[in-house]
Amino acid sequence: MPELRSGVRQSRLKSRKVEDLDVQDPAENLPVAAPTVAGRRGRGRGGRGGGRGRGRAGGRGRGVPVIDLDPDQPFEVLPGAGVGGGAVGGPQRIEEFADKAVKMDGVSPDKIGGGEDDASPVPEKVQVGHSPQYKVERKLGKGGFGQVYVGRRVSGGTERTGPDAYEVALKFEHRNSKGCNYGPPYEWQVYSSLNGCYGIPWVHYKGRQGDYYVLVMDILGPSLWDVWNSLGQTMTPSMVACIAVEAISILEKLHAKGFVHGDVKPENFLLGQPGSPDEKKLFLIDLGLASRWKETSSGQHVDYDQRPDIFRGTIRYASVHAHLGRTGSRRDDLESLAYTLIFLLRGRLPWQGYQGRTRAFLFARRKCLSLQI
Repeated sequence: MPELRSGVRQSRLKSRKVEDLDVQDPAENLPVAAPTVAGRRGRGRGGRGGGRGRGRAGGRGRGVPVIDLDPDQPFEVLPGAGVGGGAVGGPQRIEEFADKAVKMDGVSPDKIGGGEDDASPVPEKVQVGHSPQYKVERKLGKGGFGQVYVGRRVSGGTERTGPDAYEVALKFEHRNSKGCNYGPPYEWQVYSSLNGCYGIPWVHYKGRQGDYYVLVMDILGPSLWDVWNSLGQTMTPSMVACIAVEAISILEKLHAKGFVHGDVKPENFLLGQPGSPDEKKLFLIDLGLASRWKETSSGQHVDYDQRPDIFRGTIRYASVHAHLGRTGSRRDDLESLAYTLIFLLRGRLPWQGYQGRTRAFLFARRKCLSLQI
């Protein structure tokens, strides 16, 4: 039974079968050919994403509310789940839907999806930034900002998590990929600012080896999409309410650090490693599209910017402002979270299934209407 162990308990509710489920890809991210329109700049309440800066890392969240999954529901965690999305209840893993769940930034998904990643194989062993040596094992997933493998320590290692863990997640990004034109990926700067922030997985080591930039991170468990899929593509209202409380807490801490995530969706919320004390805690991953919503020096909101020819995010869960090319702000993360929660509860969103070259704008218009939920 879902409950919050911080003292708030949800009433027991019967799960109800969701009819007419869409069993297509989880993110329904097909390429969109947006018309090229000159960008508009001005000053106002919007944000110009991509501002870079380092902030002080916050303390690791303690006493984190946990999510209890209903024991009456079938739930199976397959071995090998981790950062980047393991599989639950079936063989469908991130590499099977990564090509459709692409990040889009005005270029084709094959460019973003990391065609350069396959230019050279990942190393068999990894040792970066004074880390222990890890043997690269099975692949956990591949997306728009790299690929993730399990790394097992060659020697030593006694813990499930932390810098002394015997098993970690290794995130590889090729030096020729779009985000590495001028050095390490921008995601590194974000993790440096957020390491230890509530609900963000720890990055213990990072560095470059051969053609790849490598992050050594805590390995995690299944994503919310995996859990939703394993439960028959439905979740009870009480379970979704628990997820909502915890997800809002994570976004609140992230926003307090001056960042917006930019790609909130079920695949980017992961539970802790199965069998560990954190197995029912929620984590937010994939900071490749994160940006600052306020200036580090002044604390003021970054300048307004709108570029209708640029889209960043995941079509199904993107905010209306994201579809219009406006750079991210806190409200966009919350809007995407609302779509995520509705999807987990109802099994689909009203605008799923639209096709065509103007699909992104159809989505934007539909999202302005009542969701009729």
